[in-house]
Amino acid sequence: MPAARPDFPAGTDLVLGVERSFAGRPWRFRVGDEREALALAQATGLDAVTARVLVGRGLSIETVDRFLNPSLRADMPDPARLKDMERAAARLADAVIAGEEIAVFGDYDVDGATSAAVLIRYFKALRRPLRLYVPDRQREGYGPNVAALEFLAREGVRLVIAVDCGTLAFQPFEAARAAGLEIIVSDHHQAEPLLPAVHALVNPNRLDDESGLGHLAAVGVTFLLVVALNRDLRRRGFFGDGAPPDLMALLDLVALGTVADVVPLTGLNRTFVTQGLKVMAARGNAGIAALMDVARVDTAPTAYHLGYLLGPRVNAGGRVGQADLGAQLLATDDPEFATALAARLDALNRERQAIEKEVEAAAVEAVESRLARGNGVGPLVLAAGAGWHPGVVGIVASRLKERYRRPTFVLSIIEDGRAKGSGRSIPGIDLGAAVAAARATGLIDEGGGHAMAAGITVPTARLDDLEHFWAGRFETLVEHALARDGLKIDAAIGLAGISGDLVARLAQVAPFGQGNPEPRFVLPAVRIAHAAPMGKGHLRLRLEDAGGRSAEAVAFRSGDGAVVEGLAAAAARGAPVHLAGHVRAEIWQGRSRLRLMIEDAADAAGL
Repeated sequence: MPAARPDFPAGTDLVLGVERSFAGRPWRFRVGDEREALALAQATGLDAVTARVLVGRGLSIETVDRFLNPSLRADMPDPARLKDMERAAARLADAVIAGEEIAVFGDYDVDGATSAAVLIRYFKALRRPLRLYVPDRQREGYGPNVAALEFLAREGVRLVIAVDCGTLAFQPFEAARAAGLEIIVSDHHQAEPLLPAVHALVNPNRLDDESGLGHLAAVGVTFLLVVALNRDLRRRGFFGDGAPPDLMALLDLVALGTVADVVPLTGLNRTFVTQGLKVMAARGNAGIAALMDVARVDTAPTAYHLGYLLGPRVNAGGRVGQADLGAQLLATDDPEFATALAARLDALNRERQAIEKEVEAAAVEAVESRLARGNGVGPLVLAAGAGWHPGVVGIVASRLKERYRRPTFVLSIIEDGRAKGSGRSIPGIDLGAAVAAARATGLIDEGGGHAMAAGITVPTARLDDLEHFWAGRFETLVEHALARDGLKIDAAIGLAGISGDLVARLAQVAPFGQGNPEPRFVLPAVRIAHAAPMGKGHLRLRLEDAGGRSAEAVAFRSGDGAVVEGLAAAAARGAPVHLAGHVRAEIWQGRSRLRLMIEDAADAAGL
């Protein structure tokens, strides 16, 4: 059974002395004190590697059991803890009983689509269909807008539930009220002291909310809204002697939206995703089942499948196609309709990938051109260009954030003299707060978000002022964040540690994602026995150690390609390398195989 290697003590600042890897990063152990991991292993009977992984995620003897065994019974809060929740549930119950015309106004990303689908499926079970409205990203932009709300009012809608949006929609909601609409907001984006005048605004990140649930995605907030509504209807005798809708059946949607929105997979989010993956495995949702089919997910789904295979396809409609396709797919019970929608989203996703590559290349060129004229990367990366597709700028911002390790905004310049786009952050830099500060100073017209992601609209004439404002705000924060940066290593293992036993034990710690990263291991001084190109710029490797053991590995080209290039050069020289990556069991043609997914590497020739 592999254990943390005693010859690389946890107190060592740099793992294996790697100060600058092929990717330009120092390597540091996630656990600074080996004694904590040893105590946890002794108290629980866990092996040393798993104990190190858990301690590296802040777990202790007192908290580890609840983490390893999440349950809704133990973790589900009373929805009434959220500000305005009871008021929202009571108004919705009134509307259900009175048969009022209700619409759900959703955002066009996965969190918005899953939030809308949770409501639509629940109301369908009540035999009270909801009207769906999702704004077009290019024509209408993010969130509620006056024309859309007035249209819904003319169509006879009297109550609108805005999901994953609306916290800062002051003007649209004023117009909605004038048109005779009542509004309920179910959101999670950062709020300001002043809130729109609506019937209820449920958002754990509003400043006067004391629920402690600010880590939830909008779909988690919306699920709690449904729980509160269900309870209110039951109190009023709405269900009579019949059974209320099965709320557990909605958890597959909650899991998908939670993972795709990259919120921390800790606390209630971890419970939602753990239970939701079990529901998803039963394939009871026709839309998710069709999506799994086109994405070729033929095993029990994991958080990886949700974040990298299903989520991007749901997102594709809002990015480069029809904005409401994702919500329609996730809400339908018709298998044939679901199959057709999933195929369409799959095609749109391929189109999105092609567009994304073009915009990423242009954005990198713009940043590199500025760097060539300046003094290196500052505390912020901001790239703007005319004609860049607004549907992919968020993904490109994420790519540039990884490449330059700075908070990054990528903006598309549009015809009216403004630029619209998205930002992605690094740990320790709160983009939502930065956007709120820019709004308060009048530098941006619109904007909002949360710590790790945000969106803005800014006049192009103010771009330089905005960049200067944020650079000043971020300078010390980024300096501190980078000082704490480094590739975090959970444990050191040898090639013998790449085993099915290790993968099975680490499965207890899953699901992995934001706040609960997939365990990362370092393998010291291995040799590349064989390296072969795979796909576009990737490498397939066979590794060997001094004892003659071997293992398979894969290195995917990312960022500037330095890791793949460094590995190829080391293979050509026959030089030993230190490797850092994840151990995974993958199913290929019905057979399971173990591989090291290499994330970074460093020269080991000095050993």
